[in-house]
Amino acid sequence: MIKKILVIFSSSFLCVLVLGGLLGYWAAIISCAYVLMTVITICVYKWDKHLAMVKPKQSTRVPERSLHILALVCGWPGALIAQQWFRHKSQKRSFIVVLWLTIFLNISVLGAAYYWQFI
Repeated sequence: MIKKILVIFSSSFLCVLVLGGLLGYWAAIISCAYVLMTVITICVYKWDKHLAMVKPKQSTRVPERSLHILALVCGWPGALIAQQWFRHKSQKRSFIVVLWLTIFLNISVLGAAYYWQFI
């Protein structure tokens, strides 16, 4: 149930951004950035999951810090989707807390930028 809710939340956010960009509520570059970073983030999560399964003892994995940076720079919808689809980093509480903090920070900055645009 939670898996579906998180995927729907992320997908809905992206749809609203793309629709808003097409209708001119904000710059289309914002929508493009979120979609591009979402795709990149999903690919990086998939790659890290592959490395975790194939080479679990090697240190060639993607650092958690890099995953959080991707989430912070517009890739959080992809992080939530990949986390649920690939079941990667979905049980580690400290990772989830930081991910949700990056999501909150990202949405806050986006909301503030939208608000200040009209003042």
